[in-house]
Amino acid sequence: QVQLVESGGGLVQAGGSLTLSCTASTNIVSPYVMAWYRRVPGEQRIRVAAILTTGDAVYVDDVKDRFFISRPNAQNTQFLQMNNLKPEDTGVYFCNLILGGSVYWGQGTQVTVSS
Repeated sequence: QVQLVESGGGLVQAGGSLTLSCTASTNIVSPYVMAWYRRVPGEQRIRVAAILTTGDAVYVDDVKDRFFISRPNAQNTQFLQMNNLKPEDTGVYFCNLILGGSVYWGQGTQVTVSS
């Protein structure tokens, strides 16, 4: 069982930045997908960013050029750099890992962007 521990959420004013981190309890070997999902009350959880084994990153349209996902030096930690935050970015952000045919989730971290 892989544990994912997130950190970095908080309250920020619109236009500000936050960096989320997610650390896995085990070595991550190929192939894998690491991602961040956002959940807003009353709505389904959506994937906002993902990084693939190849190092390629994908983003949902409304965060492109503002959010950047990375996994430096192939470590067990991934980061989500969030810039120019907007009130609509508010939600609970969950780290997600697909590894060895299994799916793992972190506990979630709250991000609140005030206008």
